[in-house]
Amino acid sequence: MSEKAYKTMAGAGAANIAVGIIVLVTGIASGILLIVQGGRLLKNKSDLTF
Repeated sequence: MSEKAYKTMAGAGAANIAVGIIVLVTGIASGILLIVQGGRLLKNKSDLTF
């Protein structure tokens, strides 16, 4: 009975690590994109007319 619990815990731990890595990579990529787009907006703000 306890062996099944250990296998379940190991599977859940591996899944948590995999999801954590995916979230980390996605977060870093989206952060870089936001910084680049913000820089472009600031650079071109003098061209905007309202």
